[in-house]
Amino acid sequence: MSTHTDAEQACPISSVVDIVFSRWTTPILWTLNEFGLLRFVQLQRHIGTITPKVLTQRLKQMERDGLVRRTYHPEVPPRVEYEITELGRSLAPLFSTLAQWMSSNLAKVEQARLDFDAAGAARPGRRS
Repeated sequence: MSTHTDAEQACPISSVVDIVFSRWTTPILWTLNEFGLLRFVQLQRHIGTITPKVLTQRLKQMERDGLVRRTYHPEVPPRVEYEITELGRSLAPLFSTLAQWMSSNLAKVEQARLDFDAAGAARPGRRS
């Protein structure tokens, strides 16, 4: 019996991709890396479209994964702050590389999509 899933066998970095590139993880880490220590509401405002429920879930998971640190201050009212950890910060070069790739290639991807969509109507056997 294999201890690896099919996805792990096909792509050995799939577990890392699941951690780092899940729906909201990247924007949260990017924001904390760029702006530093933030309260929940500040973080939510920077990200924009994320709901409080989803932000809470993602932050808990990232805290569990060691990417984010949560600090609770027992004040009235209570204050909770989030910051990226050194482990989370170690992903900054990866994000920088992806940003460079995007700058160099996003227009090519968009053109490929336009070309594909334009050719789609003319492809034989295509269902409408």
